[in-house]
Amino acid sequence: MKKLLIVESPAKIKTIKKFLGPDFRIMSTMGHIKDLPSKTMGVTRDPISIEYVALDGKEKTIAELCKAASGVDEIYLAPDPDREGEIIAWHAAQELMKVFKNKDNIHRIAFNEITKPAVIEAINNPHSIDMQRVAAQQARRVLDRWVGYEVSPILWKKITKGLSAGRVQSIALKLICDRELAIRDFTPEEYWSIAGSFKNAAGTVLAMLTHISKKKFEGKNKEQTDKIVAELKKEQFVIDEIKDKKRAKNPLPPFMTSTLQQAAYNRLGFSVDRTMKIAQNLYEGVSLGGNTPTALITYMRTDSLRVSDTALKQAHGYVSQNFGKDYVPSSANVYAKKSKGNTQDAHEAIRPVDVSVTPGAIKQHLSTEQAKLYDLIWKRFVACQMTPAQYAQRQVVINGGKYTFKATGSTLIFDGFLKVYMVEEDNKDEKVKLPQGLKEKDATNLVKIDPKQHFTQPPPRYSEASLVKELEKEGIGRPSTYAAILRTIRARAYTTLEKKRFLPTELGMTVTKMLSDNLPHIINKKFTALMEEDLDKIAAGDLERDTLLNDFYTKFEKDLKEFKGGDAGKTAQITEVNCPQCKDSKLIIRFGKAGEFLGCPEFPHCAFTSNFIRNEEDGTIELVEKEQPQELDMKCPKCGKAMREMVGRFGKFISCSGYPDCKHIHQEKAGFACPKDGGDVVKRKWRGGTFWGCGNYPKCKFALFGEIEETPCPDCKLPALIKKTDPKTGNVTLLCGDKKCGYKK
Repeated sequence: MKKLLIVESPAKIKTIKKFLGPDFRIMSTMGHIKDLPSKTMGVTRDPISIEYVALDGKEKTIAELCKAASGVDEIYLAPDPDREGEIIAWHAAQELMKVFKNKDNIHRIAFNEITKPAVIEAINNPHSIDMQRVAAQQARRVLDRWVGYEVSPILWKKITKGLSAGRVQSIALKLICDRELAIRDFTPEEYWSIAGSFKNAAGTVLAMLTHISKKKFEGKNKEQTDKIVAELKKEQFVIDEIKDKKRAKNPLPPFMTSTLQQAAYNRLGFSVDRTMKIAQNLYEGVSLGGNTPTALITYMRTDSLRVSDTALKQAHGYVSQNFGKDYVPSSANVYAKKSKGNTQDAHEAIRPVDVSVTPGAIKQHLSTEQAKLYDLIWKRFVACQMTPAQYAQRQVVINGGKYTFKATGSTLIFDGFLKVYMVEEDNKDEKVKLPQGLKEKDATNLVKIDPKQHFTQPPPRYSEASLVKELEKEGIGRPSTYAAILRTIRARAYTTLEKKRFLPTELGMTVTKMLSDNLPHIINKKFTALMEEDLDKIAAGDLERDTLLNDFYTKFEKDLKEFKGGDAGKTAQITEVNCPQCKDSKLIIRFGKAGEFLGCPEFPHCAFTSNFIRNEEDGTIELVEKEQPQELDMKCPKCGKAMREMVGRFGKFISCSGYPDCKHIHQEKAGFACPKDGGDVVKRKWRGGTFWGCGNYPKCKFALFGEIEETPCPDCKLPALIKKTDPKTGNVTLLCGDKKCGYKK
């Protein structure tokens, strides 16, 4: 009996193939095969109808799957076990049923780990496509399409062309913008601390002033602090109390998607997107020296902390054998998710498939990044099933008159889970060393007083890790969407990254304010979190897809109508900077193809424009003087006037000083003719960098993207090779520009 098993990613094929016999043929959809049309809405209402079309380039994939399906007896659909995977399976089934008439022999299977037992068990226990999950994915897709397609054109009209809005991405951007406003509005407040060094025969204790007359000490200014310091110098001090107790530090739970992204960012410096790509490799399988790959971790898109009984037993056995019984808890450690939102318990937490496959044993077979991430996942999982670390904690209370000082220190007495997974300490107790011979009621001398001035700090800007943490805390997004959300807001011109922190641009701030003012029901984190919960309800069968969509569109349509009917002119932010040219008006922030700039609102009567920078601390604006064009010792070949160096959208270029009467632009020519039509090959610039193209474009579309070396390809004789330099090593690779040739050196 011939069987076809269809997976989502081609990387899984080799891993799964070794588990199954010759009866199985394994193919891949290579991700989604169908989606809403790109140039039309694709969704109609009353009743709601959704149009799907084949994605560009996927017609061939669909045809190959259908051809294979026509020659088998059974089909197993095995895309990833989440909502996106479910709709991929549904779309594949729709296409396959055109050629495969026995619908009862089309099965949906899913596995959380790519191991032989998991795959065989899935095949032996097939089920139907979960249409409730499909409905939940459809609802999310339609909501995003409505917001994107209905709101973006309004932004083009009111701000500038090319802008986009997204239902969840706009909330993430709003978090970034709200944080920036909080930083700008922040007023530092002064406060003081007083540390005292106390010494007696047992040793020296560094303690902080905590109470005055049993009231908490709050140092507000220098005058108050100086007065207290003067009084302290007159007091006699005694060790009033010594409190000893044991403190346990519990292990952290195993990773789920959001916590893995945060830990990989903070510990390894990996971006969220990079983390997910590496985790995908580890999940799909990596070659460990043989010809077939081995899956190393369970499914990496999950918000569950559940661990299977088999994995728990395996972890406890490993810990007992390698560290001893004292490190094994009396019963399995169980963890619960603390953030908002429903947990999708279809998956386990992220864990190693086999604990006995240690990071050290396979390090030589992995890339550096793969080895680091696997090490992190393996250690976190093993540690989560170990006993707590134990500390002996001592607090020393020192009194002198009405003044109370306290010092707290901790000593590690049993490392527990810390033997495997070290954690960063939130407190400083464990860095404070207290003398052993201290006794209650012993006198001690104040030998040094150290008053320090402090100022409260503004909230920090979001990093990728802290933004994911905030999204998860607020119940915004789901494991499969965090990376996409961050990828989108980074790809737009709405934010920049400074010192790995998100800084909103003026465009981002303007778009966010406009959306918040005009679509308050949608650009609202509480609403977005509730919407995520409703999508979960659809997946669970507790809410109808069309009920959710119709309720959403009723409110959305009302807000949208008012938004469209607002001020028809372009929106501009008025600044406090006077126009230096006409002196009549305050400059406004405008947005063009090259980004934001300041302009005079009296245009065209006053044509003043200027670039600007904004002070990060107080938000004030400073004009940036324009770089004046430099005339060159070069004559225009058309009119004879001097050529000059200008700055445009894509950097510097050379043009005639007689513009606009003469529009000649100098172009660097290659030393060879176009191999297609014999025209000049000239250097051009675009957003992605530079390329060399035929001067007869668009009649001839010959192009080489990147820097070139004018050496003919030894295989196909193309007159130049593309030159790529590794930024880290400086190594140069020469590539043929004809992909069919494939020459590489």
